[in-house]
Amino acid sequence: MRIIVDSNRIISALIKDGLTRKILISKNIDFYTIDYVIDEIRRYKDYIMKKSKMDEEEIELLFDLVMQNVNIIPEEDIRKHMDKAIKIMKDIDINDSPILASALSFSNEGIWSEDKDLYRQDKVKIWKTTDLKRYI
Repeated sequence: MRIIVDSNRIISALIKDGLTRKILISKNIDFYTIDYVIDEIRRYKDYIMKKSKMDEEEIELLFDLVMQNVNIIPEEDIRKHMDKAIKIMKDIDINDSPILASALSFSNEGIWSEDKDLYRQDKVKIWKTTDLKRYI
């Protein structure tokens, strides 16, 4: 099973040792994301440290562990689908276009996100955390 993972799921896994982290480190699902998500997570590092009560070194180690099971989609693959993604998301939340474009760029089962705006589009299946629970 190939799933695109949104930044909100990775951030959640870094903050709390719960179901989201368990899913992300599971070997039963192949996860994919984009460089933008990695950059976004790094911008939220202080927030993650505060919420998780971990220091920077612990967060970095955990981030490395989580990312061992997440593949980065080449930016050029995503760029090819950005116009279509923008068209789909322009009246919903245009900021979600890159993650949608990533899902349009190769064969996969959809996007794992808790972002309600992504549920409003109908081109790509959106998975909730509880939906993925059965695959681990």
